[in-house]
Amino acid sequence: MDLPLHDVYAEPTLADLMPSVLASAGVPGEANRLALPEQSRTVVLLVDGMGWNLLRRNAAAAPFLAGLDGRPLRAGFPTTTAVSIASLGTGLASGAHAVTGYQSYVEEIDAPFNWLRWTLAGTAVDQRERFVPEWIQPHPTVFERADAAGLTVTTVVPRSFDGSGLTRAVLRGGNFVGVSAYGDLLAHVVAAVTTGDRTLVYCYLGEVDTIGHLYGPESPSWIAQLTVVDRFVEQLVAALPTGTRLLITADHGMVDASRGRRADFDHLPALSEDVDVIAGEPRCRHVHTRRPDAVLERWRNELGDDLWVGTRDDVIAGGLFGPDPSPAACRRIGDVVAIGLGESTVVRTDGELVMSQLPGQHGALTDEELLVPLLQV
Repeated sequence: MDLPLHDVYAEPTLADLMPSVLASAGVPGEANRLALPEQSRTVVLLVDGMGWNLLRRNAAAAPFLAGLDGRPLRAGFPTTTAVSIASLGTGLASGAHAVTGYQSYVEEIDAPFNWLRWTLAGTAVDQRERFVPEWIQPHPTVFERADAAGLTVTTVVPRSFDGSGLTRAVLRGGNFVGVSAYGDLLAHVVAAVTTGDRTLVYCYLGEVDTIGHLYGPESPSWIAQLTVVDRFVEQLVAALPTGTRLLITADHGMVDASRGRRADFDHLPALSEDVDVIAGEPRCRHVHTRRPDAVLERWRNELGDDLWVGTRDDVIAGGLFGPDPSPAACRRIGDVVAIGLGESTVVRTDGELVMSQLPGQHGALTDEELLVPLLQV
């Protein structure tokens, strides 16, 4: 079976957004791949889980967003929050920053690792001292580069993100402002924009993704939350000072996996046999094994046309992680990789009980997951 997509990074992705913003503010050495016009003050708002196709189909619930100038942008691969935030914050493809999924097998700690929580997968044991974020992701972030070039940089995100492993790894640099609610977010963003002659403000909303996971994208709850975000953006635009550019994007879209096949790794010997570690998430699985040929054959036979199943070499050659992924990234890609087609998933009802029950899923290469909006005010 052919790869569902080749050369993910052959077209502009989230990794190109912040370098383009910096270039448009006059920072030397940054590539303006998105051809953004010159601008000294920019706010970038990321709405977690608000895919391009989802937004277009539900324009009636978000009339303000739907009326803005915009185009689709690729998220990158895998289409999951940790990977996309890392790409946004570093300006690098996933193979360069080496965050390769929601969970990755990390050789340095010999265990599956959760990038969002910075813990061993399935535990609450913090790993920041053992797995130091600044060492694990040593490339300068776009915020550090902007700060060094003289921009006043502010990150306005939930206060629980302060000092987190992922924040330290891919969002470090500039000023951190932790907020508790939408009103708090709006006030601090507006205040931050005018703190210098050249400013960059990054802010984040996570509830669209949360509701999508719990109830499914396009459920009544999801549509109601999209309307709340639409109203927030309208208020933010009205409050921002003249001469400010607002860019609105997302980290991935989502599919309703309750409509597709759910292959249970924990209860299908054809999937679990000879597997040493399984990582990733239901729509994109990384399988680590000492018998890759046998596992590849069994997974292909069991999953048929429901998931694309290939090898590490296949996905690297196909450009899914960008050109020339680093040695660390290559080690974190599974010996066998399974990518969901349609709405199909590989779940773990024992090892990942909560995640397995969620209808909303993402991580694969469908347009529903891969395409995110780039809207401009």
